[in-house]
Amino acid sequence: MNPSSPQPSLLEVRGLRKEFPVGGGLFRRSREQIQVVDGIDLELAAGETLGLVGESGCGKTTTARCILRLIEPSEGEIRLEGTDLRALDGEELRRFRSRMQIVFQDPYGSLNPRLTVAQTLEEPLQVHGVREPDERRRRVGEILERVGLGREHLRRYPHEFSGGQRQGIGIARALILRPRLVIADEPVSALDVSVQAQILNLLVELQRDLGLSYLLISHDLSVVEHMSHRVAVMYLGRIVEEGPTAQVLADPQHPYTKALLAAVPRVESAAAGRPGPLPGDPPSPRNPPSGCAFHPRCPEAREECRVHRPELIELGSGCRAACWNHAEPPSPSASNGVSHKSLGAQRRG
Repeated sequence: MNPSSPQPSLLEVRGLRKEFPVGGGLFRRSREQIQVVDGIDLELAAGETLGLVGESGCGKTTTARCILRLIEPSEGEIRLEGTDLRALDGEELRRFRSRMQIVFQDPYGSLNPRLTVAQTLEEPLQVHGVREPDERRRRVGEILERVGLGREHLRRYPHEFSGGQRQGIGIARALILRPRLVIADEPVSALDVSVQAQILNLLVELQRDLGLSYLLISHDLSVVEHMSHRVAVMYLGRIVEEGPTAQVLADPQHPYTKALLAAVPRVESAAAGRPGPLPGDPPSPRNPPSGCAFHPRCPEAREECRVHRPELIELGSGCRAACWNHAEPPSPSASNGVSHKSLGAQRRG
């Protein structure tokens, strides 16, 4: 997919970090912190879909929850339509939440089994001040029909629906407040393959009709290819490659992106020259490797990869990658932090 024309930024994320304490106990506060999201930048235009991909545990969902302020970031700036979300608190934040919603991964666990569909969809409207019962019923009926369910389903409970129908109800709940930004966190991974395409096509149709912007979190590159205008690849809390989806998937510039693509099942045999499976497991954020975090698993690792951490650099055509294969290595005498800053300053200059 390609956006028809450049659009102004709807969401801007700069220097986002999230640390969690580890260890400690009921009466003893832990002094050790692990860095789960490590200084990432993201930008999303109005009407665009940005895919955020990576292995389980790389920090994708934590990033999404920080953006929505479901959990508090440790550092960073988050702006939605120019408003600094971290400056909002209490009632201000509650009112602003109508502009940003989330579709959860699990359609079975994300719906209250004690509420009917009508109650589930009316609840956000009541919380956000839609007092007139007739208006609430009108909006509930409209959004339910948009996701392919009829008004005859309003008095039913979640256990009476299939997985795809439940996810449709979850999407309706996210859209009932008419948000600008929707975060879709693995929206089809818990569904049968037979209904995944239906939900993805529904999301594309709703985006076209309602002018939505999506941050799509997925480990499935085929989902990202179908849905996203741009893709950001995440590894151990950092963005390692970003660019237009078609270009990144056709010509990946970071070894980790190449490894993700190599893991996608293909009809052709391995003898066709495709890279083999990625060895090993992602390192623990509690004890991250020095230099580039990917170097212990990277078939292209060099000495500078073990010592210095690369920053994202522009490669042209809107693509960026954090890899020493595309940058001049730092001098041996340069410290890790100094080399990053000096390289960044040279590139910006």
